[in-house]
Amino acid sequence: MKIETVQRWVVSVILIHIGGSPTLALAAYSPHLEQIKHSSGVGLWVMSGVVGIATAAGVLLIFQRSLLSPWLIIGTLPMIVSAFYVF
Repeated sequence: MKIETVQRWVVSVILIHIGGSPTLALAAYSPHLEQIKHSSGVGLWVMSGVVGIATAAGVLLIFQRSLLSPWLIIGTLPMIVSAFYVF
């Protein structure tokens, strides 16, 4: 394997960890906050989607792929799952 390929994989795994952790935390906490104050819960829910899409877009950029890709849906999965509990 080329060193550049290994570097891309390492950086993408680090990015997924750094971006995925807040995405999951925001998506998991938004239903709890929604019970207290609806607008704050929805705000966290939207932020989880934004951070997830940004993380997925960053990984696509690292591998020099097009940003218009179905892989961006993976970034919104925590948001989609938590939507059932928020609404």
